[in-house]
Amino acid sequence: MRRLPVYLLLDTSGSMTGEPIEAVKNGVQILVSTLRQDPYALETAFLSVITFDSTARQVVPLTELASFQAPSLNATGVTALGEALGLLAERIDAEVARTTADAKGDWKPLVFIMTDGAPTDDWRQGLDRLKQARTGIIVACAAGQGVDTAVLKQITEVVVALDTADASTIKAFFKWVSASVSTGSQKVDQGQKEVTGLSDLPPPPPEVNVVL
Repeated sequence: MRRLPVYLLLDTSGSMTGEPIEAVKNGVQILVSTLRQDPYALETAFLSVITFDSTARQVVPLTELASFQAPSLNATGVTALGEALGLLAERIDAEVARTTADAKGDWKPLVFIMTDGAPTDDWRQGLDRLKQARTGIIVACAAGQGVDTAVLKQITEVVVALDTADASTIKAFFKWVSASVSTGSQKVDQGQKEVTGLSDLPPPPPEVNVVL
């Protein structure tokens, strides 16, 4: 079976303390419970969570939805986004099966990055590493007003912004991520086609603004 890997890169720096981090925890729960009700996603989507604060760590390796356990998230430290991008590249290389002469590999991973601040490390180094990895669409979400979207635009063309990092907007973002993963699962299952751009995803809700 060809899997559709989905990587969530979540900012758990100190500025996410309180409502934002609680909203992200709830968002991950919504994402998983929604996808578990989707037969296409249940069959093909595998989910991993990487967090980044003063360091980056993979808190959930690539796991099938049925056995996914939501990680405990705590907000602390600064924003090592570059380290997270490098770790993402490393995990994709290790976890995502490549196509060989004998077998089709996994589909290209869908990546969703959520941050509420500016990177405090050398994000370009991490990005250089990520560019060598085989990814599908990368969506970067700027939560609140403290994000330099110009940095995110250099990581990916698909950048969305939330006006505030509160419970309702973060929930809306995760619902859209759920719908996007469902769409991706259906595309690969029925048409054997991968998601390549924003036009392949469902339209974002009003709380999620596309940064042009």
